[in-house]
Amino acid sequence: MKKITIFLVFGFLVFFTDVSAQQDPHYTQYMYNMNVVNPAYAGSRGTLSLGLLGRMQWLNLDGAPRTYTFDVHAPLGKRVGVGLSFIADEIGPIKEQNIFVDLSYTIQTSDVGRLAFGLKGGVSLQNLDGNFIPPDDSDDDLLEPFNNTYPNFGAGVYYYTEKFYIGASVPNILSSKHYDIDKSSGVFTEASEEAHYFLTSGYVFDLSSNLKFKPSVMLRGVIGSPLSYDVNANFLLYDRFELGASYRDGSSVSGLFNIGVTPDFRIGYAIDFAIGDLADLNVGTTHELMLLYDIDFSKKNLKSPRFF
Repeated sequence: MKKITIFLVFGFLVFFTDVSAQQDPHYTQYMYNMNVVNPAYAGSRGTLSLGLLGRMQWLNLDGAPRTYTFDVHAPLGKRVGVGLSFIADEIGPIKEQNIFVDLSYTIQTSDVGRLAFGLKGGVSLQNLDGNFIPPDDSDDDLLEPFNNTYPNFGAGVYYYTEKFYIGASVPNILSSKHYDIDKSSGVFTEASEEAHYFLTSGYVFDLSSNLKFKPSVMLRGVIGSPLSYDVNANFLLYDRFELGASYRDGSSVSGLFNIGVTPDFRIGYAIDFAIGDLADLNVGTTHELMLLYDIDFSKKNLKSPRFF
């Protein structure tokens, strides 16, 4: 089993040296929002899991991104998992809604390890109600009203034990139009959104009987641009209180906190502070709120502890 793990880690790292960047929404609490980017995660928690996340980015910047996600996933038997996710993304006057269905198939590789393969399929809906005139009032840059629908699909692989995981995924394989905001001018731009690649991994270290250390990393990439990454370090106390920090490749540092209100219900909050060029632009802080609820229908209630 160690040879399989080493092969997966080495192969994914080599693959990701040739890809980079990202246009899709960022998530600071990605470790609790995994099936949005990796369909192979669907059903891996062993229960019916519901997640809700809201992210308000760069509060001092007009038209800054606002992202809201809802996801639900569950196992169907021992091998198959299904999921459904909704993502609403707003950038100024432009709104985008994404609806995706996830399907996973899991193989038990050892007494403690499982390897899952996943497929994702759905649509992206983009719309602009009324003409938008950029800040410089230039008619040349005026965006006309539109309503666009783009089908898309994705794939992923996810290996995990009770205390370790590693996954690679491409949540949107097909190219589509994408609208973004220039951080320095506030002007909206149009581009082609290419396939984005994600690598996620994490481990749980037992520091004592009541304290655990949970480092994790997310790499994001698209061919032809620099690789971007998030590095996170969380501490879990009494399997209930979690406190940590995160660093995002020269653009922000973050503080995270979440609490298990009950064994099945967790509330989390993260705040991002801009650094580097973004700090010079005074874009303001970013706030992210997360709710996670597991519903265990097992009469025996023998669910294994989950740390991600």
